[in-house]
Amino acid sequence: MKTIIFIHGMFQNPKSWDNWIAFFTDRGYNCIAPAWPKHEGEPQDLRDYPPEGLGDLHLNAIVDNIEALIRVQDAPPILIGHSVGGLIVQLMVAKGLADLGVAINSVAPNAMLAFDWGFMKNSALISNPFKGNEPFYTDPESFHESFCNTMSMEDSKAAFEETATHDSRNVLRDCMGDDGKIDTEMPHSPLLFIGGEEDEIIPAELCKSNAGAYTDDVSISDYKEFTNRGHWICGQEGWQEVAGYIADWLQEHEVVKYHVKQESN
Repeated sequence: MKTIIFIHGMFQNPKSWDNWIAFFTDRGYNCIAPAWPKHEGEPQDLRDYPPEGLGDLHLNAIVDNIEALIRVQDAPPILIGHSVGGLIVQLMVAKGLADLGVAINSVAPNAMLAFDWGFMKNSALISNPFKGNEPFYTDPESFHESFCNTMSMEDSKAAFEETATHDSRNVLRDCMGDDGKIDTEMPHSPLLFIGGEEDEIIPAELCKSNAGAYTDDVSISDYKEFTNRGHWICGQEGWQEVAGYIADWLQEHEVVKYHVKQESN
């Protein structure tokens, strides 16, 4: 049984993967969704009682936890990550630790930018250096504007109540620095990049540029864009279409890798 490790992004925790875990478990995968440090528990509790030291959380602590989990698996797992979780997938693929990788609305490595108003505004609000280590406290209005902009306010509030958390500004700051650097010219396991047409946090053009930055001729770096999807692409109506596309892509590339392995023996 192949293992999938789901990696959440900022302002979320493993709760956001519940439907995906059920979806891929039904297809025969062993599914694991770890929490980042300071993100364990129910989202409402995490909002009401922010964990002490949340604002001090850095990207390398999250990456270290994910890498430790990967290394105790019997075989290199499939990695599926959203937003910062997508960047972590890319970092693990660069280390040769993933069998296949899927980066959904991924924060791009190497300080890649998009000159898009939503991207610039949200990045500046979160990474604001004048806020120091004060956590970024999300609320229903900002969550609707940034995550759920293609959804009704009613549906967005329900998504907020079910899944939203506060987060550390340092995580995004680190993504834009040395901890978010990757050599995109080296050979790598197959990667699939997913973009959302209406994403206000990671615009689709940046997801496409991210995929295109991988230049090794023999490695796979695919891109798929979904219309009318915001940053909450994994939870909004129609998430099954996205999950189904990913499931088909995984199956296709598992088969390809199997035949390549057989031919080399």
